[in-house]
Parts: sequence; structure tokens; C-alpha cells
Amino acid sequence: MSSKDVQGFAQQAQRTVQDAATSLGKATQQGVNQVAEAGQKVVDQTCKMVQDGVDKATGQAANAVSGLEKKIGPKK
Repeated sequence: MSSKDVQGFAQQAQRTVQDAATSLGKATQQGVNQVAEAGQKVVDQTCKMVQDGVDKATGQAANAVSGLEKKIGPKK
């Protein structure tokens, strides 16, 4: 094998390694993006559940106060 062949082989090997590193970097970034999106969905769902709970509790409290006002009624 001539030195030119060895140099060509080395360059091809280097390109292959660079391509593999690029592919790994892209795959890693995609994985990070998917985890971030999943995390954001969990946060969004949690916030919605908390807001729904607060809304329900507020409605129940308002009904309880309204019922109490009806029972007590204004004194004349």
C-alpha cells in the first residue's frame, strides 16, 4: 500500500468518524428536545389540573357562602 493509499484511507476514516459524531450529536439533540417537550406537557397538564381544582373549590366555596347567606338571611 502506498503512502497515498494510506493517506486516502485515513481521510476516509476521518470523514466516517466525523459523520458518526455528527449523527450522534443530532440524535442526542433530538432526545433532549423530546424530553423537554414531554416535560413541558407534564407541566402544562399539572397546571391545568391545579387550575381546574382551584376553580372547582372556588365554586364550591361560593355555593357554601351563598347557602349560608340564605340560611342566615339579613336581620331586620
